[in-house]
Amino acid sequence: QVQLVESGGGLVQPGGSLRLSCAASGIRFSIHAMGWYRQAPGKQRELVAAITSAGSTNYADSVKGRFTISRDDAKNTVYLQMNSLKPEDTAVYYCNACWLFNYWGQGTQVTVSS
Repeated sequence: QVQLVESGGGLVQPGGSLRLSCAASGIRFSIHAMGWYRQAPGKQRELVAAITSAGSTNYADSVKGRFTISRDDAKNTVYLQMNSLKPEDTAVYYCNACWLFNYWGQGTQVTVSS
């Protein structure tokens, strides 16, 4: 059974930082591309950042220079370091694993507010 379990969300003030984690089980983690998506109320889910099995990364323009995605294949975990957070970063953040199939986590809420 495939499981992606996100953690690390919460309430943070503008300008603050959070680190999201996604622990995967039931898949060969090292061969999967991993990604972080987010969905704000009333908006479509969008890609935030992705990392290939080889370690190549790409980011949404809105988070470049502020967010960093990384992976630890030994721990079957992908991370999203989020710095300089803005109110518009408020959303539910979802972890995604992609190879032959797409798998999704249950999401973690990130709220940026003073």
